[in-house]
Amino acid sequence: MDYKKAGVDIEAGYKSVELMKEHVKKTMREEVLGGLGGFSGAFSLAKIKEMEEPVLLSGTDGCGTKVKLAFVMDRHDTIGIDAVAMCVNDIACAGGEPLFFLDYIACGKNIPEKIATIVSGVAEGCRQSGCALIGGETAEHPGLMPEDEYDLAGFAVGVCDKKDLITGKDLRPGDVLIGMASTGVHSNGFSLVRKIFGTTKESLAAWYDELGKTLGEALLAPTRIYVGALKSIREAGVTIKACSHITGGGFYENIPRMLIEGRHAVIEKDSYPIPPVFDLIARTGKIDEKDMYNTFNMGLGMVVAVAPEDADTTMEAIRRAGDTPYMIGRIEEGDKGVTLC
Repeated sequence: MDYKKAGVDIEAGYKSVELMKEHVKKTMREEVLGGLGGFSGAFSLAKIKEMEEPVLLSGTDGCGTKVKLAFVMDRHDTIGIDAVAMCVNDIACAGGEPLFFLDYIACGKNIPEKIATIVSGVAEGCRQSGCALIGGETAEHPGLMPEDEYDLAGFAVGVCDKKDLITGKDLRPGDVLIGMASTGVHSNGFSLVRKIFGTTKESLAAWYDELGKTLGEALLAPTRIYVGALKSIREAGVTIKACSHITGGGFYENIPRMLIEGRHAVIEKDSYPIPPVFDLIARTGKIDEKDMYNTFNMGLGMVVAVAPEDADTTMEAIRRAGDTPYMIGRIEEGDKGVTLC
């Protein structure tokens, strides 16, 4: 008896590391010390000494049950973008710059080519957000997970000067809310989506004219990364007063998180186009409107609050970063919460 016969292939692990190295190299920043394969990732903090009062920000998350679609479709090159996006978007909406990322892949069987493909998506997410992929772990779990399945999670660290933290403390009645378009469902609500449509090859391969693609292609679209858009707003000289990453819990859970006591958000539902995938989900699953807004991002992945005189500059900065902005509402005086009208 040996470890391989017990279900853990150490040689496959070595091969996975070799195959992923080319993808990891694309994410390197000059602050990264050492290479892939050490016991820990090293990152120089020399640059942040220029800040008055540097604050480290961290975020950890996974892709939820969206990975099930990747299994069924046997497509693993984008799910890593989702893992990165869920972490770095949280850091960015607090005012931070993501610095580095580590991934964790648990699998039933280490198939080096598949693991490398997953990591290629992680690397792409890091490239889009400007952070370095400085390490990770691939854990083979025979007997605990089916051989063809895996789970993916990640952890990111960012930095922000304390004076630039986005806290909502300066929100005023009359401030405007600007939303940024999502790419679709992103990485939340998939337990409900799977319940409605199922996750067979046939159901995911079904073509929908309203989507212009198959259901699987629409659902697997990777989560949008908004690091560049938020940075563009700051570089335009605009102070972001409050910011919300619209994830699990949709509008009703996430919008209040950006508010302080005594401030109420009002969002006009017809102020932006809702992607057809959400209408398909609601219609097929017979889900009422409130539950949709309480579960999904409904076409907006990030929402910022700015002073009314900064609205046009903010919109242009978002467009310059390659994202699509919409003026969606305003801040009013009132109980902490959100009204959709």
